[in-house]
Amino acid sequence: MRFDSQRQKMINDHLILRGIEDEKVLQAFKKVKRHLFVPEGIRHLSYNDSPLSIGDGQTISQPYIVALMLQLLELQPADKVLEIGTGSGYQTALIAEIVEEIYTVERISNLMLKAKQILNELKYENIYYRTGDGTLGWKGGNPKCSKFNKIIVAAAAPDIPSSLIEQLAINGKLIIPTGNRMFQKLVVITKSPQGVKFTNHGGCAFVPLLGEEGW
Repeated sequence: MRFDSQRQKMINDHLILRGIEDEKVLQAFKKVKRHLFVPEGIRHLSYNDSPLSIGDGQTISQPYIVALMLQLLELQPADKVLEIGTGSGYQTALIAEIVEEIYTVERISNLMLKAKQILNELKYENIYYRTGDGTLGWKGGNPKCSKFNKIIVAAAAPDIPSSLIEQLAINGKLIIPTGNRMFQKLVVITKSPQGVKFTNHGGCAFVPLLGEEGW
């Protein structure tokens, strides 16, 4: 019960009061229990609006930033979403609550195993997993899928990987932090038959995106 009240306070104080108004996103945050994805030793910090270490040099992202990214993507129930950086699996679960299918990629096998175990225990059946280089997107993943309506990248790249733009469907949106290893800007790429459009949504700080088309 303590976590339930903390989760609602986080939603009220750090999401709604800061402009998160997409009802699908808010409902997902109400349902998904962040503390299940946080290491037991720091579980009491689960509903702070801050990133937390999950080991292997990785973090579970700040709730507000996750909510902002999901709101900017304008997720729809019929979307197929590609997530780069499974991490703890928390963001994966939030997206799985909203969309038809999510395909998630994580390069660190230990993190993927932990996330997959939690997500399976929570009975998610619309998530597909691949361990490998996230900068290449879903290449080599199973089941095969070449185009995604939405792509979300939970790590910072020096430039936008061309493989991800290639796998973005027409009229789709891709969100990614780009910049240097210390500080980035949150960029949304919208793809149309005429090409791609870039919009900047402010500063942020993410762990680096490692791989062939990253750092």
